Amino acid sequence: MHIVVILIESIIIGGLVGFAAGIGAARMFNAPTVQALGAFRTLGEMNAAQGDPASHFSFGLGFFFNAWASTVGAGAFTQDVTHRVIPNWSAAILLIKNKDLAQTMHNPKKMGLMSALIGVIVVTFLNVTSSSIPASLQVTAVKVLVPAATTLINMVMPIIFWLAAIDAGRRSGLFGTVFGGMAALIMGNAVPGVVLGILIGKGVEEIGWTRITRIMLAAVILLFVLSAFFRSFDIQLLKQFGLGVPQWLQSWHRAIGG
Repeated sequence: MHIVVILIESIIIGGLVGFAAGIGAARMFNAPTVQALGAFRTLGEMNAAQGDPASHFSFGLGFFFNAWASTVGAGAFTQDVTHRVIPNWSAAILLIKNKDLAQTMHNPKKMGLMSALIGVIVVTFLNVTSSSIPASLQVTAVKVLVPAATTLINMVMPIIFWLAAIDAGRRSGLFGTVFGGMAALIMGNAVPGVVLGILIGKGVEEIGWTRITRIMLAAVILLFVLSAFFRSFDIQLLKQFGLGVPQWLQSWHRAIGG
């Protein structure tokens, strides 16, 4: 009886979540004509697959294992379910029969309906399996799946996005490489920097060095500076070079960074 209740609740929740996630992901590609409900990384990651169904499916599959491990071990979903798994698997299914992005991945109606179906399947699977696995096996599953997912996120995905940046053009490759390297040093993962580099590079290629692209570049640089400061990257860098940390810098960090 307990499994039946979980099954029914999962179908309802999965359908609603999937429907909203699919529409939100599709509407992002229609901005600024319409407002979108989604995440910037979802837009960049889905664009990186370049309309290839296999790429969308494999990308979602990698994060599915991470979501599964979190559900089994901690009893909670990660954001990967709505931002990465459901939209990419829905796009993969739609693109199998029709390669036209405007009619498939960019279509809110089709993405919403397909994502509702995918959401029902994914959420039901995650909930039913996590509630059925004994506690002893949950610990083992986490020890196996989490390291695999971590390797995918920290090592494989940055390479994929970097190659996508190089393939997107000379400027995108240059900005993607520079910002990706900075993101890897400061944030520990190159993906955010590569995605921002692609955005700036394609912007310059499309409209040139206008006021908008200059503001975008300045905003990204400011983002990296603030991220480095609040992560105490400057202090760590000085220590790694064997240099002393000035007292005024430490006081500044304590006063502003907490």
